[in-house]
Amino acid sequence: MDKYEKVKKIGEGSFGKAILVRSKEDGHQYVIKEIGISRMSNKERQESRKEVAVLANMSHPNIVQYKESFEEGGCLYIVMDYCEGGDLFKKINNQKGVLFTEEQILDWFVQICLALKHVHDRKILHRDIKSQNIFLTKDGTIQLGDFGIARVLNSTVELARTCIGTPYYLSPEICENKPYNNKSDIWALGCVLYEMCTLKHAFEAGNMKNLVLKIIRGSYPPVSMHYSQDLRSLLGLLFKRNPRERPSVCTILDKPFLARRIHRFLSPQLIAQEFTYSLSPAKRPAPGPSPITPAQKITKPAAKYGVPLTVKRPADAGRKVADAAKKQVERKPGIKLKQAPPPAAGQRRVSRVEEERRKYEVHQSAPYWQPPCTNTPKLLSLLLFN
Repeated sequence: MDKYEKVKKIGEGSFGKAILVRSKEDGHQYVIKEIGISRMSNKERQESRKEVAVLANMSHPNIVQYKESFEEGGCLYIVMDYCEGGDLFKKINNQKGVLFTEEQILDWFVQICLALKHVHDRKILHRDIKSQNIFLTKDGTIQLGDFGIARVLNSTVELARTCIGTPYYLSPEICENKPYNNKSDIWALGCVLYEMCTLKHAFEAGNMKNLVLKIIRGSYPPVSMHYSQDLRSLLGLLFKRNPRERPSVCTILDKPFLARRIHRFLSPQLIAQEFTYSLSPAKRPAPGPSPITPAQKITKPAAKYGVPLTVKRPADAGRKVADAAKKQVERKPGIKLKQAPPPAAGQRRVSRVEEERRKYEVHQSAPYWQPPCTNTPKLLSLLLFN
């Protein structure tokens, strides 16, 4: 802490505090999160260091920038950039009932989506998306911060069943004690969008029980007709009760009324880098005729997130299945085999494997993945100060 001069305390939680400091080297202001780790076990300390490494690898114009971390006097210190514009929650409250323009809402929303895309592309869940964790820089740029309960998805087989997050932003599946997944972040994203449109929470109640019931039912007051049909329809998609029906952040950004705004916030080089592996299905080349090979890769949605799926198919598999079906039918008297109609002139018969491949290549929704099932890391709670 010798390199920094304390300005003021800006937040405090049960496990630590957030301090606004000024660097003695460059004079810039930063936020330091001080976390007591002296009572942690060695394993818990290792987990804490791993999660700090996650923060260190986040480099994006719309994500609060990590500067450094160090341990001193039984505490872990995490140094982050300071956003002088405050958070979106305060910005909303300062409106005093005057609605934001749709232009302003969409500009902010696209920046939030770009930040979340960067996170999800790295198989990380934020888990605490809310207006208090969305900050504005001095020039008005949106930055997503407070990855206090983010987790790297080291295993796609295990599930996380940790119910965390701010109650107003909890998704129906979390309220029903189902596993947390990437689409739970999308629900919270919808809550933030609704908040920007109405200056209120989408789901409010006098007690936790009624709040949970409202969330599970997915009942919320409609937004003003002052906003476009595109915007109102998008809210309906984000608030789908079934998480599998919610769009991914890539699908959201692919919508024309949002896609045309991306160039305002990312350079052409960064756009090419960020969207290399998330092209719209409509922009992919159409699959051409190809023979069945012994091992044919099927492009399922999860494959976009580093989970290649391969189906091994013996060369004579089709003949064996047909023979088995024929024998089974022959055992039953009076049943005749119905031959499949031959393909029309100029057409090639399409195999089941190829049908599956084509079906998934035009799949419009993004993958539905879930984080590994681990004990709740201590650092998750430690970094929350709101």
